[in-house]
Amino acid sequence: MNVHRRHFSFHRAWIALALLALTWLISGVILQPASQAQAAPEQQIPIYTPTPGPDGRIIYIVKAGDTLLSISLLTGVSLEQLRELNNLTSDTIFEGQQLLLGFAGPAESTPTTGPTPTPTEVLPTPTPRPGVGVLCIILFEDINGDSLRQEIEPSLPEGALSFGNRAGTVSEAFTTQAGTQHTCFENLPEGEYTISVAVPSGYNATTATSYDLALNASDQTYVNFGAQANTKTQAEAPAIPTPEGTRSPLLGILGAIFLLIGVGVAIFAGRYMRGS
Repeated sequence: MNVHRRHFSFHRAWIALALLALTWLISGVILQPASQAQAAPEQQIPIYTPTPGPDGRIIYIVKAGDTLLSISLLTGVSLEQLRELNNLTSDTIFEGQQLLLGFAGPAESTPTTGPTPTPTEVLPTPTPRPGVGVLCIILFEDINGDSLRQEIEPSLPEGALSFGNRAGTVSEAFTTQAGTQHTCFENLPEGEYTISVAVPSGYNATTATSYDLALNASDQTYVNFGAQANTKTQAEAPAIPTPEGTRSPLLGILGAIFLLIGVGVAIFAGRYMRGS
């Protein structure tokens, strides 16, 4: 009886071991695919390589399922930059929409060699011609010695006048003639001029005998030089009439002289009558 029980226990032990082994084999076959499925490699994130267009702009075409966030993560451009570059007021985008990602240099292009340009002949710059003016000079007889020429004061002959410019291109000398008009010289180049005068013998200059002036283009300049006869010559010169409304000192002196002569004659006549 005891032997039978031991034999039964031994068989039960082998049966338990066999079931355990079978269970291990079954779990290995069923669980291995699941673990392999869990250990499957993860999908790689696609790398976006932007290519600038001919104008240097980098454009992304929105695809189905894209969001502004996914495009930002894909391209590396921040959401704020995407909104600013494309003037977006919201994150709503649509398939086929072109999004500006930034700017790059224009695509390289091989320049085509064209014909060599013909050099333009450099012409000399023309030198502008100076303008011209007119210079009129007179040496007048300053009868009253006031250094100002009146209409009745004529030109004084036999005076020597000369003038020239500082550039040395003009040099003139002439002898004055009698008359009432200025002697004029036309087409004189503009510039700095010096004018000098020598009065004739028997006269004294009443103005400066040398004068500097700047003659500008289109100017017509008049220069007056005066001279008055000395004492000996002045006695022969005609007197300038006294303007109306004024009294001449010379007439007063002459009147006083005639008055004294009249008084003397009257006194002499009275004495002569008493003596007779």
